[in-house]
Amino acid sequence: MNSPITGTAAGVPFTALPPDGDGGENAPLIVTWHMLDAPRSDAAFAAALPMRGLPAWRVHLGMPMCGARMIDGTMDAGLALIREDVLMSFLHPFVVQATEEFPDALSSIRAQLPVGDGPIGVLGGSLGGAVALRVLADTQIPVFAGALVNAAIRMRSVVDLFPGDYPYGAESEKAVDNLDFLPQAAVIAERAPLLIVSGEQDHPDLRADAIRLADALGERSELLSIPGLAHPLAEEPGIEPAPQLPVAREVDAGLIAWFRHHLARRG
Repeated sequence: MNSPITGTAAGVPFTALPPDGDGGENAPLIVTWHMLDAPRSDAAFAAALPMRGLPAWRVHLGMPMCGARMIDGTMDAGLALIREDVLMSFLHPFVVQATEEFPDALSSIRAQLPVGDGPIGVLGGSLGGAVALRVLADTQIPVFAGALVNAAIRMRSVVDLFPGDYPYGAESEKAVDNLDFLPQAAVIAERAPLLIVSGEQDHPDLRADAIRLADALGERSELLSIPGLAHPLAEEPGIEPAPQLPVAREVDAGLIAWFRHHLARRG
């Protein structure tokens, strides 16, 4: 079994898993963005959803202020941003930064690893799902297939998970609407087929959003419901790699089947 490769790509930490078996040279690339719930680092996400057996590189990118980018080795700075303004100081800028730093990170990955230069696969979990969706909706980076796991499809639903009534104003209304991907379903459908993995025990609004997005995408999507899956994919604290939970193994199997199918269609 190939060991993980760690490094940074244009300042973004990553954990890369080489293709299993032969074909590492110029193999296709699948890029992921992790959750801010457990697993909340690129290394932990790679352990939870390694997608072993695929003839593709899986490069798991670190989200801002997570994993190797934590300040003083803790999540305390991120928690302070949540207390300051959960949308405008935390959720929105994290998604924007992760999306905007991705093109340079992708170029750096291609310079460091023997990956192919064709369309990539994208995968995002929870808040990382909003990054994957933004790559699909707002960039021209070629994508052969995408996948989401318990994703932040409508940022308004995520904000509602935090205590209290959020005091929306003109700027925050614009920000939260820009991260609502249901109205962008037609654009996403044109870009790539999308697997939407939703835990049956996920937050009710996030699960409802997943079902609505699958309906809006129609034949360009597949909804995979996972019995017993709540929002996290790993046990706390979720920063270091940990043994794969049985419920994460079910998600992993669905992702492997999805990407294997679309890799085969690429030829």
